[in-house]
Amino acid sequence: MNIIHHGAKDGVTGSCHQLNTDEGKLLIDCGLFQGDESKPLNIDFPVKDIDALLVTHTHIDHIGRIPWLLAAGFRAPIYCTEATAQLMPMMLDDGLRLQLGMKTRQRKRVLNLIRSLIRPIKYNTWTDIKRASTASTQIASSSKSSASGPITSTIASIRFKPAGHILGSSYIEVDLPNGERVVFSGDLGPSNTPLLPDPISPERADVLVIESTYGDKTHESIASRAERLKALINRSLSDGGVIVIPAFSVGRTQELLFDIENLLATSLTDDEKRTWSTIPVILDSPMAAKVTEQYRAFKSLWSQEAKTILDSGRHPLAFDQCITIHTHRDHIGLVNRLKQ
Repeated sequence: MNIIHHGAKDGVTGSCHQLNTDEGKLLIDCGLFQGDESKPLNIDFPVKDIDALLVTHTHIDHIGRIPWLLAAGFRAPIYCTEATAQLMPMMLDDGLRLQLGMKTRQRKRVLNLIRSLIRPIKYNTWTDIKRASTASTQIASSSKSSASGPITSTIASIRFKPAGHILGSSYIEVDLPNGERVVFSGDLGPSNTPLLPDPISPERADVLVIESTYGDKTHESIASRAERLKALINRSLSDGGVIVIPAFSVGRTQELLFDIENLLATSLTDDEKRTWSTIPVILDSPMAAKVTEQYRAFKSLWSQEAKTILDSGRHPLAFDQCITIHTHRDHIGLVNRLKQ
């Protein structure tokens, strides 16, 4: 066994790792290099003998180069969780439109090919990854003549485990035929987030490939984050200002909506309730709106706290004061309104 890192080794973007064994080759993620780490998009390693792509989650620095992987000749299965299977074409469609200016018909061809390769797997379910050999093999038989055909062998068994990072995110356990277990962490979410369950550590790992983007920092507690958000909103209400929060379409946006709804429902004094009731909470991103719909569709993956809130009749990602902008015309109207 050996592991080659095609990205996220000199920086924190472009995650792409290749696991080679005597049985076959697996690719884990194929992400875009972003920001100061931007590089050419072309795939600079051979792909036709890679037997499968395993995807940890749908942030672009983990899936953004998949179209270029296909352009290089990759046609093997793409394994991921069920939620990731729904989000991946959506995220890549947005990327192809913004990065390359592709028209709808062009993007549709690429996305249809990707959909045909995706193999969704439930969390906590072991799945065998097979390799098909194109070499002809003579099969001896006392009753039939020799025949040729593909041989299939198991490269590894894989299992996706919840990573608590975004909807559908996972770390991947890879069990090799020799008994070794390799674990690829993907991006890991912190503990005690209210929307998704906490990640549970793997039982064991003989080799661990782990992300360390924020490994040298102490994370702010969820409670203090909510209090800071409340203080910012109160300050804006007092001076008549507007709060603009740039946030990732997948993960951060939904956490913010959850936090704001929770503040509205549980953390306000009577005076604050009267004032806050006038605040429009505007979600100005068609992509984030689509992703939020998927979060609602996969409510079974929410934390117990979030499910309890939902069962009580509240709608943490679709509350009354939340207004969603769907068109560019409405976006321009919103911008003009905020200027005034």
